[in-house]
Amino acid sequence: MKKTVLAAFGALFAMAGLHSCLDFDMPTDTFTGGDTELDPIVYKGKADSIDYRKEISEDGFAFAEKELNNYFFQLQTVQYCMRGGKDGQLPGAHQYQYVYNITVDNYAGYLCVPHNFSHGGDGILSSTYYYNRGYCDGPYGAFLMVKNNLVNMLNHPHIDSIPEMKAIGLLLYNYSAQEMVDLYGSIPYVDHKNNKETNPFTFNKMADIYETIVDNLDTINACLKHYEQRPGWYKSRLNGILQQSDWVTKDFSIDTWRRFANSLKLRMAMHIVKVDRTKAQKWAQEAVTEGVIETENQEIALDPVVSGFTHPLVDVSKLWGDSRLNASFESLLFSLKHPYVQDDYALFEKNSSQIVNETNPEEIEPANSRIVGLRAGISMVSGQTVSVNPRIAYSAVSSNRVSMAPLYLMKLSEVQFLRAEGALRNWAMGGSAQSFYEAGIRSAQLDQRTNSQYGQKVDEYMSVEEPVAYAYTDPMDHTNDIASVTKIGVKWNEGDTPETKLEKIITQKYIAGFPYSYEAWNDLRRTGYPKIFPVLNVEDGDGSLVQGDLIRKIPLPGRDTSAGLSDIQTSGIEALGGTDTQGTRVWWDVEGSNF
Repeated sequence: MKKTVLAAFGALFAMAGLHSCLDFDMPTDTFTGGDTELDPIVYKGKADSIDYRKEISEDGFAFAEKELNNYFFQLQTVQYCMRGGKDGQLPGAHQYQYVYNITVDNYAGYLCVPHNFSHGGDGILSSTYYYNRGYCDGPYGAFLMVKNNLVNMLNHPHIDSIPEMKAIGLLLYNYSAQEMVDLYGSIPYVDHKNNKETNPFTFNKMADIYETIVDNLDTINACLKHYEQRPGWYKSRLNGILQQSDWVTKDFSIDTWRRFANSLKLRMAMHIVKVDRTKAQKWAQEAVTEGVIETENQEIALDPVVSGFTHPLVDVSKLWGDSRLNASFESLLFSLKHPYVQDDYALFEKNSSQIVNETNPEEIEPANSRIVGLRAGISMVSGQTVSVNPRIAYSAVSSNRVSMAPLYLMKLSEVQFLRAEGALRNWAMGGSAQSFYEAGIRSAQLDQRTNSQYGQKVDEYMSVEEPVAYAYTDPMDHTNDIASVTKIGVKWNEGDTPETKLEKIITQKYIAGFPYSYEAWNDLRRTGYPKIFPVLNVEDGDGSLVQGDLIRKIPLPGRDTSAGLSDIQTSGIEALGGTDTQGTRVWWDVEGSNF
């Protein structure tokens, strides 16, 4: 059965309450281990172990499938929640905004919120780094929805009778947990996976979480490899389950899920390269040896064309006026003459209305004259219309480019750039840094692969040897003007220093990853690339930031209740190994040389 047909069934199950996510804007600190409408029993077992060598009869499989069928349907909800879904629904603008757009999209330098949300009760956001708990806990709330819809299945006594589905569920849990620990520095990873229901929750050290996730990924890889030894009837029955529960692969293939797990391991290996280079190399080489994503058909994404939705960022930016181009991204794209700023392929629209200079009213930027972004950290004002807030006239995303863009969990270009970085470090990645770098650029387009415009422009782009001497100009306020900080080109030069090559790799990975800001922010923090403009008014944060530095992490989530705050004080601070501030570096974010 095709996914487009299954979408209709998914809507019916959601109406029946079978895809219950927590109804939240911000998370709570007390939750149930599963959907009690499905099963009032809270299961607690061994989520980490997968008995994939267990002999399974057809009758045993059929019994387990019947017992677990509703949990398999919940996997649809899990995948939606991982990219801005809620209540069993497809990704939508409101949830996507809380999970990505108000916080990390801005921290990564992609986008900029143009107003202060003062129309909402607790909605004040005075500038980019201002700490608003409700907004900053948004990503964690999505993780809790993923967790709540997964862990009962992972701990169910019959799940080992269909171990591949346990492996897939465990992979989704660990993917989401990896995202969260990178953002916050610590989470109650073990308690959540073990289906602990109420406080107190114990925060775990990031290093320990990484080790456990990689151990899980190795088990998942082994389980999914063993699938090939299953009899034909087993494969046929499992394929039927995947047809109803898999919404992120193109081929419902166990091999693709296995490659997804190994690609996640490769991503995590590169994250830790400055804190443990030996282990990073080991993990990366093991991942590549076992098999990572190597074709577009193996990419992991929620596809609007298949599932029937439009990218939530279009409504956030175009309909609501809540997100605009970041000046750093503007400068980077123009400095490198990227196809995304060419009129016939523009990723962002030109200014929607005229923009009048605040100190010289005779200086006017006419409407529809250029792509123009906002400096991160500007002091925000209220208003979502140009008549009361001129910043709304700055560049929104182009619906032509973004509306049908897949929401990737693992994109081919990311894997290629990861391998390029590994090869640059002389690790065995199966090719040269140059070959993976150039392949990554070729597979970097945001919109659907059927669009040939990017492919027609990419050769010229890859020949750019030196950046354009670009200068960002803020038509409203020239005190925000700044010269481009991009000093590299695009074309690979074997004579460049390793540092310059790394900057090129990470810069192109950053562009290719838009708008998935989590990994972009990770790379900014761990490597310093790409170079972006310093954020203005960092003093609007929690007081821990210095001018010119990045925000290094989001304060630990859950402090809205006394129980949650107690957990932070009891185990969270210790797990961080430092203070819980925006300026605190997470475990792998180590100062010093990249080599």
